Amino acid sequence: MFAIPDPDSLIQLPWKPEVAWLAADPVMDGKPVAHGPRNVLKAQIAAAAELGYQMKSGVECEYFLLTADGEAISDVADTQAKPCYDQQALMRRYDVITEICDAMLELGWNPYQNDHEDANGQFEMNWDYADSLITADRHAFFKFMTKSIAEKHGLRATFMPKPFMALTGNGCHAHVSMWQGETNLFEDKDDELGLSKLGYQFIAGLIHSAEALAAITNPTVNSYKRINAPRTTSGATWAPNSVTYTGNNRTHMIRIPDDGRFEFRLPDGATNPYLLQAALLAAGLDGIRNRRDPGKRLDINMYTHGHTVKNAKKLPLNLLDALRAFERNVILKDAFGAEFMTAYARLKLVQWNDYTQHLSHWERDHTLDC
Repeated sequence: MFAIPDPDSLIQLPWKPEVAWLAADPVMDGKPVAHGPRNVLKAQIAAAAELGYQMKSGVECEYFLLTADGEAISDVADTQAKPCYDQQALMRRYDVITEICDAMLELGWNPYQNDHEDANGQFEMNWDYADSLITADRHAFFKFMTKSIAEKHGLRATFMPKPFMALTGNGCHAHVSMWQGETNLFEDKDDELGLSKLGYQFIAGLIHSAEALAAITNPTVNSYKRINAPRTTSGATWAPNSVTYTGNNRTHMIRIPDDGRFEFRLPDGATNPYLLQAALLAAGLDGIRNRRDPGKRLDINMYTHGHTVKNAKKLPLNLLDALRAFERNVILKDAFGAEFMTAYARLKLVQWNDYTQHLSHWERDHTLDC
């Protein structure tokens, strides 16, 4: 097997300019490896191009800055119950955040927002949206860069979905639009929320396959401690547990914050950057091809009134449930092919089985005397 570098992805490391980074496509016997994540995404991009579409997307990467041993957040003074946008906490980590942001500026990504997020020790950094393959490459590099620069400063960065039970987890929200040349096909000024019929069909595709998509967007055992989390110290998890969509409301799986795009809030920090984009395209194109209807949107606060919704699908409670839905999903199987589906499910089942063989303190505390 060979990994063939893509010269268009070449990045000179801003913090170590004598080193270059490239994304590469695995090839075996002269053919792209069917379960290579970047190859999977490129196949979905080609499928969209056949229909005359180009998906553009952006991702919101959340992460924690921890002590070098990973045991605690790195800032002992970051203790507020509601620390989101805390300027003091941001300034105490200014050197790390600035170095990462300056690197993105140097690379031409046009970063436009850095903030202290909802959890103590948590940050988010945003840059411009682009073609889905470019976004995936940048997403992969951003995680590598953030970890490397954090280590340079004696810290540890983690994108783990839920490293602390009492704190908000690390999401990786994706903003999605579909284009034809310079025209945003998701934009419709006549719609109440500014989204076209094509956009609603795309959303409907995500809703239709949401339980199966979770195996990709939430790919670890720990992921399900984020999307099924109890109330955090800040008062909200900012993660969905039901399959619903809405307008500008962050308590749902999908929100439509502005004209011509939507935000998919299900993915977490552990998702593979390439498979995330491929899964979005596969489910969205299914929604378009089959003219799926997302149903009526919900404008309620799902955290306070979600119990009143009787017909909304629930997201999987654990990785095993997600994998079972994944293996049953014909849409993803047709899009990704049996080879990828089998290889991915097998890999994740190994992780699940390894987890089930682990004996936790909770089990001993609650059943030692049964």
